Amino acid sequence: MDAYLQAGLDALGDATRMSIFQRLASGPLAVSEIADTLPVSRPAVSQHLKVLKDAGLVRDTRDGTRRLYQLDPEGVARLRAHFDQMWTKAMSNFQDAVEKPLKEAKRGKHRGTNRRN
Repeated sequence: MDAYLQAGLDALGDATRMSIFQRLASGPLAVSEIADTLPVSRPAVSQHLKVLKDAGLVRDTRDGTRRLYQLDPEGVARLRAHFDQMWTKAMSNFQDAVEKPLKEAKRGKHRGTNRRN
């Protein structure tokens, strides 16, 4: 697992950072706009944003005297690719588990037919 992916997963393991991440999915926000919706201080939100930014999940841009934070599409794509790969593998394993008894039953049916002839 690459370091950025691991850092992103670790960063989202914190409930406050996950909440910030989810809020930013709606679009860019300033620290004060995020802090107004959470039970933590503006400095705490800034610290959480730094962790998310260091993990490659968030980026910021200057808008006059304030900074707007938004999700980083590359970081989000990295997370999505990871979960898509895991989901595909899980579904393939599930399909194999479901089909295995059916294949074994078919083999047994064919063997039984050959014995009778």
